[in-house]
Amino acid sequence: MSERPSYLVFDIESVADAALISKVHFNGEVPAEKAVARYRTELLDKSNGESDFIPYTFQYPICVTVAKVAGDFSLQDVVVLDEPQFRPHEICNKFWKGWLAYQKPTLVSFNGRGFDIPMMELASFRYGISIPEWFAMNAKTFDQPRNRYNTTAHTDLYDILTNFGATRFTGGLNLSANILGKPGKIETKGYMVQDMYDEGRLAEINDYCRCDVLDTYFVFLRTMVLTGALSLRDEQVIVKKTKDWLTAQLEQRPVYKTYLDNWGDWTNPWEN
Repeated sequence: MSERPSYLVFDIESVADAALISKVHFNGEVPAEKAVARYRTELLDKSNGESDFIPYTFQYPICVTVAKVAGDFSLQDVVVLDEPQFRPHEICNKFWKGWLAYQKPTLVSFNGRGFDIPMMELASFRYGISIPEWFAMNAKTFDQPRNRYNTTAHTDLYDILTNFGATRFTGGLNLSANILGKPGKIETKGYMVQDMYDEGRLAEINDYCRCDVLDTYFVFLRTMVLTGALSLRDEQVIVKKTKDWLTAQLEQRPVYKTYLDNWGDWTNPWEN
């Protein structure tokens, strides 16, 4: 694409660092090969069986998918970073280098401020990656890209839909996508990623991440309608073009067939 993307819609999948959990959480008393399972059991017990999700501080990225979006909100491309090697340190490095190479387009996520970005910042700490442009320590607080309310640097759709945490958004991205008739979670759920990774199913994880990014993109479009940055008519034209683009990509990306098989068109009440 000749046009520089104005937005980078992204999603990240990560897994637990077993050795770190063994050393820090269990003081080395539980071997690494058993530490993750033991920690997840603890988390389930503490949450009365609701969640075994390990905090991001004990995780590192294994997949980052990015949708490049033009200034008119049309989709330019969807890429998986460091494919097919999927090296965590390179994934992290390419994420920040790409943001800089495209002259700091707006990052777009769903709850990225609560998980994805802090985890990527910590991964940069882990791998010795400098990102001074992101931290901008000498800038005024409200001008720093990582400032929570700087939606020009990072538009977190979850923050917008909850008025920056004033409400709870029960249902998350899956609900948001389904409101629009889009697939949402199909067969894979976020809590399954750790087990899939342990089973060597990295390709499936990347396919899952691609679908999450597509859902996030469609939720982004509707959020732009909500905030007045995009007309409903133009949004529907873009959605149709995106579906055509996905159809044209089927031979290269078979996962898009699954996505399209679960596609639903939004019912426009203004046309009834």
